Amino acid sequence: MKIAISAESTIDITEEIKKANDIKIVPFQIFLGDDNKLDGEITSHEIIEFVNKNKILPKTGAVNSAQFEEHFSSIKKDYDAIIHFSLSSELSSAYNNAKSVADTMENVYVIDTRSLSTGIALLALYAVELVKKGLDAKDIYEKCLERVPFVQASFELMRLDYLYKGGRCSSLAYFGANLLRIRPQILVKDGKMVSGKKYRGNFEHVVNKYCEDVLAEFNSPDLSNVFITYTTASPEIIEGVKNRLIARGFKKIYVTTAGGTITSHCGENCLGILYINDGDRI
Repeated sequence: MKIAISAESTIDITEEIKKANDIKIVPFQIFLGDDNKLDGEITSHEIIEFVNKNKILPKTGAVNSAQFEEHFSSIKKDYDAIIHFSLSSELSSAYNNAKSVADTMENVYVIDTRSLSTGIALLALYAVELVKKGLDAKDIYEKCLERVPFVQASFELMRLDYLYKGGRCSSLAYFGANLLRIRPQILVKDGKMVSGKKYRGNFEHVVNKYCEDVLAEFNSPDLSNVFITYTTASPEIIEGVKNRLIARGFKKIYVTTAGGTITSHCGENCLGILYINDGDRI
């Protein structure tokens, strides 16, 4: 059985990772005022420049049912089965749209990752390894579902205005954070973005403390893969994070820039480390 691994553009992987693992991508849409772009056609830097210049936040559009039908049908011409990894159903309608289409097709499995960005990628890469081992699509689907609750996806960001204006942060949290100069940690919990620890200081100091706290709290990582995913960050900050992860024992460290959808909701100076926290059970 020839099995395809698929995801929406919110997976935030590089072209190199996509090609090396044959992951099929279907894009979200990004609306910059009257201009409509596909996620992947525009960089995080271009989005931030647009916001800074025009004082208008981007809007994002989930993949709709017609797009999923075209995407899955195209893949099925060359593959016997598809396993599709979708952005958390708590954050987008994409999962429900994908599932409604998959239910009309044979051997198309859709996973609600309850995650975002490279939290999705971690599960997709796991599926790729299972395909290489020769498992059938249903078994891969079920094994991936078992790991969904253990994906540690979190970010540190310097400003809340993108989340606030996008309706993902309360006005009380937004104004309180601004008043006290708080730099919040954002955790993905039960498929939703929630506030975690709160920090003060410059971005480099805050990122270092954030990494220290995440590794201490989520302390049973599968050391196979870890992602550093960011919107904007200096090479020095990224190198510092990589050194922490190397010291912790991670074998493969991927560094990726957040795509258009994630950047549209998180803004500049946002960085996360993401891994599957189930190393004690595999």
